[in-house]
Amino acid sequence: MELAPADIAAHRAEADRPEDPDEPDGDAGDDDDFSFLDTRGPIAESPADFSFLDERVEPVETASREPSAAAEAAAPEVEPAREEDHVGIQPAEPGEEDEASGGEDDADFSWLDEDLPPEEEEDRRTEPSGPAVPAAPPRAPLPGDSGFRLRERAAPPPAAAPAPRISWAERLRLGLSRSSSQLTDSITSLFTKRRLDEDTLQDFEDVLIQADLGVETAMRITDRLSEGRFGKEIAGAEVRRILAEEIEKTLVPVALPLELDLEKKPHVILVVGVNGTGKTTTIGKLAAKLTRAGLKVTLCAGDTFRAAAVEQLKIWGERTGSEVVAKQIGADAAGLAFEAYDRALENDSDVLIIDTAGRLQNKAELMAELEKINRVLSKREPDAPHTVLQTLDATTGQNALSQVEIFRNVSGVNGLVMTKLDGTARGGILVAIAAKHRLPVYFVGVGEGIDDLEPFKAKDFAGAIAGLPVT
Repeated sequence: MELAPADIAAHRAEADRPEDPDEPDGDAGDDDDFSFLDTRGPIAESPADFSFLDERVEPVETASREPSAAAEAAAPEVEPAREEDHVGIQPAEPGEEDEASGGEDDADFSWLDEDLPPEEEEDRRTEPSGPAVPAAPPRAPLPGDSGFRLRERAAPPPAAAPAPRISWAERLRLGLSRSSSQLTDSITSLFTKRRLDEDTLQDFEDVLIQADLGVETAMRITDRLSEGRFGKEIAGAEVRRILAEEIEKTLVPVALPLELDLEKKPHVILVVGVNGTGKTTTIGKLAAKLTRAGLKVTLCAGDTFRAAAVEQLKIWGERTGSEVVAKQIGADAAGLAFEAYDRALENDSDVLIIDTAGRLQNKAELMAELEKINRVLSKREPDAPHTVLQTLDATTGQNALSQVEIFRNVSGVNGLVMTKLDGTARGGILVAIAAKHRLPVYFVGVGEGIDDLEPFKAKDFAGAIAGLPVT
């Protein structure tokens, strides 16, 4: 809407009029009144008036703004589009425009399923980030009178050579060192500058009995020692030699190899013993020896009362490549032994070794379970078990004598394995057992390693316990 010239002039005159300082400013309002600050007591407040919220607001019509003639005249003239303005765009054919503006369902995304072109292998070789650093020139030697010197870097120590493997006789001697040291110390104190008389022989016999060699062996050694030497001085070395000879005489008859009858496959070995004598470990070591000899072995985890024994036997089975027959904890041991025998027949095993739960020799109900295992196996094979091995703990001393007697009567023990000879002072108990029961001693153990179970040799054992040097 255009203004008349008269209206324009009136507006200009109003804008040029000077302001009157006495005229109140409409925007500023009246002077502020702070007299209420002097009022004592509470100030009554007038209620707020919100009645304006209920008033109806009339819609305001907005007038459409028409461009003025001057604005239309100043606007540039726009020419219609020409064909040459659409550079590189092909005109759409009739009907194509509708297809292009179709729904999303008509879009073609098949290119997503196409295989990507192979990427070129990047050269991953690291390039030097900067110029090569030249090697430092060799340091010139310092003058001798400089008053200081450079610390020389010590050369690395040479690699330690592997320790040579000691012989079995030496390992046995080390294992029986506590047993032999007690004997040799007593012999030295008894026979140093002292003539052989009745009191000396009695004292020596007491020493031998305290070493668990047994009364029979002790008497035979003192009788041998008094022959032709009564009333004479005798050296400690000669006493140790006589001691070793007499012990060897006692052990030679029982130092026998384990005989396997492979005409009746599998050869069944039942391993028995009290708690903690090393039955499961002995079975693993024995399985290792047999498999190294080319025999196929099956193991039976018959100690169904102890979960650790089952797991331990499975580990030995993995080490030796032997199949392990096992059941859940608490299963019937006799039934498991029967199934293990059938499994050994199926896989054509040469030897079946059956583990049993440890039990005390004075528990009748537990010993009866061993009789049950023997009865069940004999139904499957009349001669089974062919070998009944009892493991003995050398640290038990004289208690081992009663263990052998009871297990022999109940389960028919026909062979012994002496374990834990290392670190004990009671290794002489094996001599007393051999003298009393005359059972074969097949193996002895002096450690936890797989090679620490060796065939029993009377001469080596006798020399080790008497303190003689290894020859």
